[in-house]
Amino acid sequence: MVAARGRIDVVATPIGNLADLSPRARDSLAGAAVIAAEDTRHTGHLLHALGLSKPLVSLHEHNERQRVEELLARLERGETIALVSDAGTPLVSDPGYALISAALAAGYTVQAIPGPSAVLAALSIAGLPTDRFCFEGFLPTREAARRERCRELAHEPRTLVFFEAPHRIVETLQALAAACGPQRRAAVARELSKAYETVYRGTLAELLEMAARDPNFARGEITLVLEGQPATHSAPDDAFVRRALELLRDELPTSRAAAVVAQLTGRRKSDVYAMALAQGAAASEEKSEE
Repeated sequence: MVAARGRIDVVATPIGNLADLSPRARDSLAGAAVIAAEDTRHTGHLLHALGLSKPLVSLHEHNERQRVEELLARLERGETIALVSDAGTPLVSDPGYALISAALAAGYTVQAIPGPSAVLAALSIAGLPTDRFCFEGFLPTREAARRERCRELAHEPRTLVFFEAPHRIVETLQALAAACGPQRRAAVARELSKAYETVYRGTLAELLEMAARDPNFARGEITLVLEGQPATHSAPDDAFVRRALELLRDELPTSRAAAVVAQLTGRRKSDVYAMALAQGAAASEEKSEE
């Protein structure tokens, strides 16, 4: 089988400071036949600042699947495509997965041109544990769904990293404080690598106080880092969840019992509901055998 000739370079671009663009990233952009960009206007400004002029094609959440065939055809012709997002590393809460997945399935080469990442930048200066962490992207925008997700994450032992819109940061801190307790440590990093970069560190309660005092707290691009649940508070195990379901199942409908146990334990409601159904099926089978 003859190897496909085309290649995709996944190029990390600055999250604010243009000097953070690596020489290799510039060379990749300069050598690409076309640049697939989340916002062609934004990337056009970047190219202008670099003294480059390249063909651009938009690739965003609303058109990515429609673009895949067109870009695969370019790869078939042997072209190199540079994939960029508006800032940072592509595919991290940004479009690109559908294209990369299709290109790999078709046998094309995909290589990383690593560089800036708001996730790692915030994590490195938050002052919280970095040995194990997970990235959660944006929390749900609707209040009820956001509260529910915060409850589900309350027992996560790893450090958590989120992106958040400035107009929702206070509501998110409030939801996290309600779910995790006001003394859970966190850091709010805004405008990373830019002229007004600021990092607020403290407990969730202290951060809410800072937000009330500082009008700049809720401005600019924000990355939130949250301490995981301290090891001294172990999350309820499966045996505890099953016992809680047993106690509640006779008093409440299955779905309601699962919702209550999920809220108490921080488990996903869907997972607890599946356990409740399995328990019910097992109990029915035992009765039928008697």
